[in-house]
Amino acid sequence: MRLPLALAAAVLAAIVAVWAWLGHPVPAPSSPLAEGEKLPCVSYAPFRPGQSPFIAGLVIPPEQIDDDFARLAKITKCVRTYSTEMGLAAAPALARKHGLTMLQGIWLGREAEKNKVEIDAAIAAAKENPDVIEALIVGNEVLLRGELSAIDIAALLRDVKARSGKPVTYADVWEFWERNADLANAVDFVTVHILPFWEDLPVSAEKSAAHIDEIRTHVGKVFPGREILIGETGWPSAGRMREAAQPSPSNQAKVIQELLALAKEKNYRVNVIEAFDQPWKRASEGTVGGHWGFLDAYSRDFKFEWGKPVSDHPQWIVQALAGAVFALAIFGAAFAGSRKAGEGMRNSHWVAVAVIALLSGITVGRAFAAAPVESLGFGGWARSIPMLALAVVVPLLCAYAIGARARLAALDVALDPVARRAASGVELALALALACTTVLAAQIAFGLVFDARYKDFQFAGLTPTIVALGLYAVTAAPWPRERDHHPEWIAAATFLLCGLYIPVNETLANWQALWTAALLVLLAFSFARMARDGRRR
Repeated sequence: MRLPLALAAAVLAAIVAVWAWLGHPVPAPSSPLAEGEKLPCVSYAPFRPGQSPFIAGLVIPPEQIDDDFARLAKITKCVRTYSTEMGLAAAPALARKHGLTMLQGIWLGREAEKNKVEIDAAIAAAKENPDVIEALIVGNEVLLRGELSAIDIAALLRDVKARSGKPVTYADVWEFWERNADLANAVDFVTVHILPFWEDLPVSAEKSAAHIDEIRTHVGKVFPGREILIGETGWPSAGRMREAAQPSPSNQAKVIQELLALAKEKNYRVNVIEAFDQPWKRASEGTVGGHWGFLDAYSRDFKFEWGKPVSDHPQWIVQALAGAVFALAIFGAAFAGSRKAGEGMRNSHWVAVAVIALLSGITVGRAFAAAPVESLGFGGWARSIPMLALAVVVPLLCAYAIGARARLAALDVALDPVARRAASGVELALALALACTTVLAAQIAFGLVFDARYKDFQFAGLTPTIVALGLYAVTAAPWPRERDHHPEWIAAATFLLCGLYIPVNETLANWQALWTAALLVLLAFSFARMARDGRRR
């Protein structure tokens, strides 16, 4: 019993140590703001969880905007809006109440009648609130979406300028301004979006401030002598990595504070995106789209304080304890299996159980914490709930099977009635779990291969299941009869190809992609081992 006790102690210590390291607050840059100083401007959308601009007839209550502006007035002097409809007509008066000014947005699209309604409402608001509305932003990323031409936008800009008497601008990503430089003739200042995370070649958080400076300098050369507003810039706090660009609370705090320091140093006009998280954006931009705010969508509280360290896993103690308890349960399952078999386990089998317990204990807390963030609607939860169930059940089953000397069950045990009758209860349970894992992993893998841009890497949820199945496949005795190996070979080839492709597509800088790909390769190995039936161990 000395070895399993020593292994269990080492595993528990490692789980707690890893989570303590993950949860340790990350130092932040010095605060870019002096005592009492506020942000120059922030993007504001009024939608709270359950609300969306796509809900027909939705009108945001003035009390909701009033509450938001009361919070924002503590940190900013200005808000940038994107539309005039859905209750935002009340925004100028409420901004005045809280001492805020506005960059009034006008949403433009393909439909001329809707554009006219937006333009007329914004012009009326500007005339009624000249002390609040500093400028009108006529259109946001319309060229990027391909909904209007630069000629059409220029005509609308001149019309709004003439009728409102206010400065006008158009907002788009910097590349589209560069391609449509003549549009600058119709604006009072150029508004460019510089979002390092969304660049075609994503930029890491560490290099974002330098990238923003580089692009801002470049745009200044394209439009010499023109006033330039960086209309959107910031960093997400959650979601999938893009190459080396990793969303996290600490990276968000770092990027925002460094870009504000840069703006002060270079005298750049800047508007930060965005005030509050917008969960509705997850439908079109994935998890990351709903987490650009530096105030939480649900608590409405700030995610970080200027100049203070930020923990990416503030609940790490709970996650560490949960992982430690789960690891002990895995050792207990292996011990129960060995008692069932009536003989002790080999040292190599205890090592296999320890590896299952270690990796499961480290990742299961992360999986449960990530599920609400990464699960959108019925489809998201239809994936996450089975994944979490497998992450809990499969390591326990595999540990028990290793201890009980169970045979190497494969897909045919779950699918073939004859094979099912020859299987023990634990072998049948493992075969059914393997079938469920195959469907789940295939859905995740194919998404990352064929439509990856907004798909999360489910590495934490997959790790306990796939690692446990892999070590079970290595240690289990072969099935005692001939069977059809084709399903396992097909699965092995499929997961191997997906696992090899994902790092190529995402680059080696993306550790989330590498981890997920390694799991798929391990799953491919497990299927190959099942197909070959190996030697008894």
